[in-house]
Amino acid sequence: MAADQGLSRRVGPGISQRLRLAFLLVPPLAWLVVAYLGSLGVLLLSAFWSTDTFTGAVVRSYTGDNIVRVLTDAVFRTATLRTVGIALSVTAICIVLAVPLGLYMAKVSSPRVRLALVVAVTTPLWASYLVKAYAWRMLLSPEGPLHWMAGYTPGYGLIATVLTLAYLWLPYMVIPVFAAFERVPGPLIDASSDLGASDLTTLRTIVAPLVFPGIAAGSIFTFSLSMGDYIAVTIVGGKTQMLGNIIYGQLVTANNQPLAAALSLIPLAAIVLYLLAMRRTGALENV
Repeated sequence: MAADQGLSRRVGPGISQRLRLAFLLVPPLAWLVVAYLGSLGVLLLSAFWSTDTFTGAVVRSYTGDNIVRVLTDAVFRTATLRTVGIALSVTAICIVLAVPLGLYMAKVSSPRVRLALVVAVTTPLWASYLVKAYAWRMLLSPEGPLHWMAGYTPGYGLIATVLTLAYLWLPYMVIPVFAAFERVPGPLIDASSDLGASDLTTLRTIVAPLVFPGIAAGSIFTFSLSMGDYIAVTIVGGKTQMLGNIIYGQLVTANNQPLAAALSLIPLAAIVLYLLAMRRTGALENV
């Protein structure tokens, strides 16, 4: 009898904990399945629909014409390559800026300076996206402050789009890189120096492998956010076309939802491939 009571006491709390955990997990999992995966499923299905040429209404009859057009149209192919190039350029710029800044914040600066830098990096995240984008439009305008101070401005176009997106997404790179540098043990760096390694060798052989997961995590944010952006290019891009604003035009202006859905599969596939590439490096397993 005593053994049975002891077993029930051990099993009872275990079942109760599992039930409580299930109640906690069911709402977010249901939201993920219904709202996120469900919307992706509808997107995939609607890419195979068509539109009535006379009324413009969506016809739920399955056809592969939209997929064929997306894969063969030169305009869409050029926009895809341009969008991927912009996303990679933005990611590279953010890495170049975030690595020295994250290193200084984590290993060199005093606690007071570190706090000030963290506030400076995160404060733009609280500002409106449109305010920041239009501020860059004013800055890069042919008669704007940049022209007054430097006598030159790239104006609106591809360069302006890359600069604006790099500014918008830089905090998403700095924060994980700073956290990665902060996790590097100080005694490990001291030991490398005591063994005769130069600062450059220590950074290359000791620090870089430990910080790479943070860079990989930040690059996922900058790449995916740049791939899906359509507002910044509309504000500062001039005649530059990215997939995001082409999709928006097909959905709103041309009223062609199936073609917009088919085009949306391109950035989705690019982001999935990028995630797989990051996973093959092994970086995501340590994030």
